[in-house]
Amino acid sequence: MIALTFGFGAIEAEFWRLLFVMTRIGAAMLAAPLFGASSVPPQVRVIATGAIAVLVCGWMPAVQPPPALLSLEGMLIIAGEVLVGLSLGFILQIAFATPVLAAEVIGGSLGMSMATAVDPNSGAQSPALGQYFTVLMTLVFLALGAHLHWIALVLESYRAFPPGETWIGTDRIAQTIEFGGTMFATAVAIALPVSLVLLLVQMLTGVLSRSAPSLNLFALGLPAGVLAGIAALIVSAPIFTDQMIDLSATAIDTAGRFLRP
Repeated sequence: MIALTFGFGAIEAEFWRLLFVMTRIGAAMLAAPLFGASSVPPQVRVIATGAIAVLVCGWMPAVQPPPALLSLEGMLIIAGEVLVGLSLGFILQIAFATPVLAAEVIGGSLGMSMATAVDPNSGAQSPALGQYFTVLMTLVFLALGAHLHWIALVLESYRAFPPGETWIGTDRIAQTIEFGGTMFATAVAIALPVSLVLLLVQMLTGVLSRSAPSLNLFALGLPAGVLAGIAALIVSAPIFTDQMIDLSATAIDTAGRFLRP
């Protein structure tokens, strides 16, 4: 057993309790796309985690750290806390990866795969069109107040998974995998209108090149495809918004079902 004490009595006990509660919340925020983005300063992340942890400590007095936090049993309990937090954040990560996947499909057909930018969430390279979809998904998610519902679910997880009882189980893992399948289906639905328009334009330019071989296919097809793709993106914007609203609601519902037995 390893027990650290600094001689401050009750204040010290509350400090270790706050630090223990911050473990699950911090893991959830680190895995979530909004709070865990590389553009968010670590100080802001720690302050937000501490503020929510204070709320948990005030509203849920039953949440207590293990007697020996740095023992083997305490480390296993902390690992369970991290696992629950990462699982809740990973569900949101899947939801925000859906528009980026759709942008990969659209950008390949549109000829904009070479236009890449740094993704502020992951720090990796992503298509420029994916940045547009990510910003749109973020605005829809925040406008719906889904981030507040997600934080409420993180707090509710302390009732569903008390410290020391954080075994997830195969049924919850299957729910997460099923939501991953929903991600691919939604990405196809988002990319379908624009991809269909681009396919028709490519077929039209192919017919024109066969009927008039003197026309330069590359000089005609690429500008026509880009213009048609941009027009399709503008016309399909309301459809994208509706699909992202449904995707946000599905992500929150999946996180809620993750907490239910």
